[in-house]
Amino acid sequence: MRCDYPNPEEMFAVFGPVILIILAVFVLAISLAILIIKAVICCKIFSKAGYHWALGLLMLVPIACIIMPFVLAFSDWPIYKELNKLRRRQNKNSP
Repeated sequence: MRCDYPNPEEMFAVFGPVILIILAVFVLAISLAILIIKAVICCKIFSKAGYHWALGLLMLVPIACIIMPFVLAFSDWPIYKELNKLRRRQNKNSP
């Protein structure tokens, strides 16, 4: 009986490295896309809180990504400082 299929070991020897390279490129592309999306989101969050947008890039640094959420959670945001300042000025000017 004749087999039309090639030996799997021979197929892997020929196509194995190509498949691994394609898989590695795919994983790197997906990882880069996720990293860029995370950076944009973190920069936008810091910007809306009143901090400089570049502080969001610290979320990509391993130790800083642990510390920065505490900074956001427990510090007075610049946007709230500005709001309170405007409210005090408005209360001072009202009769």
